[in-house]
Amino acid sequence: MTEDKSVLIEYLGDTPIIRIIDFLLENRLFDYSKKQIIDETGLAKATFYKYWDRLVELEVVKVTRSFGKTKLYKLNEENPVVEKIKALELSLIEATVPATVKAKPA
Repeated sequence: MTEDKSVLIEYLGDTPIIRIIDFLLENRLFDYSKKQIIDETGLAKATFYKYWDRLVELEVVKVTRSFGKTKLYKLNEENPVVEKIKALELSLIEATVPATVKAKPA
């Protein structure tokens, strides 16, 4: 994970779930294996798996494709909770930048 904290991590805290959601939100054009998500978020494997099943159960993440035993995942942008997280991130960005520079909805 990079030194620069995202607005979600800065305001909601550096927790495993926020790290996972933030990573997938920031990289929503691509899908990732669990191993890639673990590597990119800097979480320990045990910590990741402690929270991952809950994110799948709540349909915050979804399987996009699989090959062999490997499944690739993305943030489920159709999920109402994810929509609200995206809106929250946008609001936080708008609140933290000068009034002359406004973020546009994705």
